[in-house]
Amino acid sequence: MRYLLFLCRVLVGATFIVSGLVKANDPLGFSYKLEEYFAESALNWPALDPWALTLAMLACLGEIVLGFAILVGGRMRLATTATLILTLFFGWLTAYTDQCNQRQKAGEKMTYTVVVNGKEEVRDKTCVTDCGCFGDAMKGSIGRSLTPRESFYKDLILFIFLLPVFIASWRKPGIAFNTAGDDLLLLPLGLVVVGVWSWVFGWSFYLWFTVVGLAGYLLIKRSVAGVKGEWATAGLVSVLSAVFMWWCLNHLPMKDYRPFAVGKSIPEGMVVPPGEKPDVYETVLTYKNMKTGELKDFSSANYPWQDSTWVWQATENKLVQEGYHPPIHDFVLTDKDGVDVTEGILAEPGPVVLVVSKDITEASAACQPAINALADAAFKNGWYVYGVTASGYEQIEEFRHTHQNPFDYLRCDGTVLKTVIRSNPGIVLLQQGTVRGQWHCNDVPTLEQAKGALK
Repeated sequence: MRYLLFLCRVLVGATFIVSGLVKANDPLGFSYKLEEYFAESALNWPALDPWALTLAMLACLGEIVLGFAILVGGRMRLATTATLILTLFFGWLTAYTDQCNQRQKAGEKMTYTVVVNGKEEVRDKTCVTDCGCFGDAMKGSIGRSLTPRESFYKDLILFIFLLPVFIASWRKPGIAFNTAGDDLLLLPLGLVVVGVWSWVFGWSFYLWFTVVGLAGYLLIKRSVAGVKGEWATAGLVSVLSAVFMWWCLNHLPMKDYRPFAVGKSIPEGMVVPPGEKPDVYETVLTYKNMKTGELKDFSSANYPWQDSTWVWQATENKLVQEGYHPPIHDFVLTDKDGVDVTEGILAEPGPVVLVVSKDITEASAACQPAINALADAAFKNGWYVYGVTASGYEQIEEFRHTHQNPFDYLRCDGTVLKTVIRSNPGIVLLQQGTVRGQWHCNDVPTLEQAKGALK
């Protein structure tokens, strides 16, 4: 039984550590996923939307600390209870996500009702297609993220391994802070499992972070015994995790798993490989029977265009067969006249600087002087410079006038821009459609630094 518990602790603890670190590497991206769930059309928790980033960081911190606690035996009743609650919550969330997607694929029309200006309004419900359990790491390393159903099975497996540890923690004598003998077995095995996850995600940082955390734990045990040692270990891991998240939030993710990472070709990321099929849609026309009030859906081949009893209400393109989705889609750049200039920018042989602001009304003003200086120097060297935002042109012109930006702005989908760079604004350097450099607003480069990224 002792060795079974050790195995369960190793698998659960190591997995929670890596799961937390993967999301802590991109806390802003994780907060975007939470915003999808909080939306009125999804879980309808809009009150939590302003807290999305805070909750994302707390969830990352919790996973990492709980993972270490289970490995080293720290405050096991509290640790296993909190881990069980998290596992059950994420299990429910992935099950809900999977059910929503399955109902949508089956053609079921899901709606919700809101009151607008005193009148009820029926709107379509939104299904979150990717639960974001491992952030973008799974997609960026093995080529695809877990489906909601696969994520649910993952949570179910974790629950099965966690349950014996939870029960043992609450039964007398419980599970105490590791002895030296426990450490000799648990810590190396934990590092092996973290190493496997690091290999899967293509980044050894997860392993080295765990090594540093466990080394700190061993040093603490030599000088601080008992309960104080357990809390001191939790404090150390919390500080390490918070510093890591702070760095990634105020600069850029240390490891970029997204399709716009440095070295990635945007045109190649937009291509559907030979043999792969795109999504197949069917046009559905909704008509209302004016005698009975019945609403009925028709296809474009059999709609009652000659029957005056039926009156058209709506037209919808319904997904009937899901196809291959390239890593990059909806990356379309348009000028102020609505002209698509994407192809020309991606084909440009010279350097192109994009100043990306997903929402220009929220763009940081602090880095605008440095951005303007970079733009002036780039223009003198024959480079192209554009601002890119999802905001309207009235907002763009007001912002340009306030900050004296010397470049024109293009428009692009806001969700795409969230993926392009985790900064508002952020700097992206392109050459022939390949990303040569990315910089956070806090790290706006000089022209010489930008030139260094082209080598």
